[in-house]
Amino acid sequence: MSVSPLDSRIFRNLFGTEDIRGIFSDEAYIKCLIEVEIGLAQAESKVGVIPQEAADAIAHTAKYENLNLDRMAADTENVGYPVLPLVWQLSEMVDPEQAKYIHWGATTQDIMDCASMLQIRRGLVVLRNRLAELNDSLTQLSDRYANTPMAGRTHLQHALPVTFGYKCAIYLSGIQRHLQRLNEIESRCLLVQFGGAAGTLASLGSDDTGIKVRKQLAIELGLKDPSITWHVARDHVAEIVSFLALIGGSLGKIALDVIIMSSNEVGEVAEPFVLHRGASSTMPQKRNPISSEVILAASKLLRSHASLAMDSMVSDFERASGPWHLEWSCIPESFVVCCGALHQANFVMSGLVVNTDAMSNNLNMTRGLIVAEAVMMGIAPELGRQKAHDVVYEACKKSIETNQPLVDVLLQDEQVTGQTSTEKLRSLCDPCQYLGCSAQMIKDVVGRT
Repeated sequence: MSVSPLDSRIFRNLFGTEDIRGIFSDEAYIKCLIEVEIGLAQAESKVGVIPQEAADAIAHTAKYENLNLDRMAADTENVGYPVLPLVWQLSEMVDPEQAKYIHWGATTQDIMDCASMLQIRRGLVVLRNRLAELNDSLTQLSDRYANTPMAGRTHLQHALPVTFGYKCAIYLSGIQRHLQRLNEIESRCLLVQFGGAAGTLASLGSDDTGIKVRKQLAIELGLKDPSITWHVARDHVAEIVSFLALIGGSLGKIALDVIIMSSNEVGEVAEPFVLHRGASSTMPQKRNPISSEVILAASKLLRSHASLAMDSMVSDFERASGPWHLEWSCIPESFVVCCGALHQANFVMSGLVVNTDAMSNNLNMTRGLIVAEAVMMGIAPELGRQKAHDVVYEACKKSIETNQPLVDVLLQDEQVTGQTSTEKLRSLCDPCQYLGCSAQMIKDVVGRT
């Protein structure tokens, strides 16, 4: 029975994908715990802490398939953590003479943190693929619509002309930065954990044996070797979860734009058409932007999970008495929600329906008011900046009150016509002539993909 839309049989494919859920499933997590125990035994055998035959025996016979999961669940409820119940069962699978070396010198958090890092590393691979797919779609949209003019809006009001390609290139620039952040996270945050009871590695002696084991364990698991135990230094975990929230923020911005732009009053874009997608139970005409709505909700969930990850950083002394448990929820849920949101975003942006006629109509709906700044800057050299502002302000006011195009009002003003030719005024009132450096900026962004 599910209590969350993330693994609900009904909602699961709206808020997540099978590949990412598979990485963070119970089965995958337990297998990661076993992988860490085997990796630890191998590392310790290579450093000379335990016999090689013991490490080999553990690797060959410690199998997930041989676990009694009901027993493990009951024992975990009693113990409070899954590692000791797991070690009990693994020890029963291995010859007693070799089994005594399972979990040698480690503490529960060592194994759980390493298992979590293995899941995170695999989750980041899925995330990278999703980001790369979105990067490609946004690159194509930026290039295809680089010269498609539309109304730029500030405070939901017409501001200045932009192009749809410019808007998409802004989205794209954020995704490019997320891919850069992902590279940095993989090199900085995927740390192995091995410190023993209080993090000092005292269980392996006072020399550098413990550090050698930790370094070898990092090699065995494909993780980074930290400079010191991080049982209670969780900044890099919070960074990973916050990174997922940053992606959610970028996706949420795109989704909000799509929702507003797909409204009937605007009609500039629409999500890809799929029969009955976004349909209403009572209104046959409806095509609701379902994917964008899910993305918007996901972005909010991700921000709340980032807050939990930050909370888990504030832990007491050498072993947290509760904050660590927050990560058990916010890490897997953040990955599922983020990958689900990326899946929805890729669906939307790869098949986005772009209505260039509506963009043109909306751009011209204010009869030239959207280029009032262009007129002001164009006549300012003759009239002065403030005088030009006042003249154009009055012209805009008259244009609104009389429902005349701005250029017609300006042509009736001798202050303007005495200084500026009709040809220049008509050029200044053409929205397509006031796109600034947008074309070059689009090229700069697209050129980085």
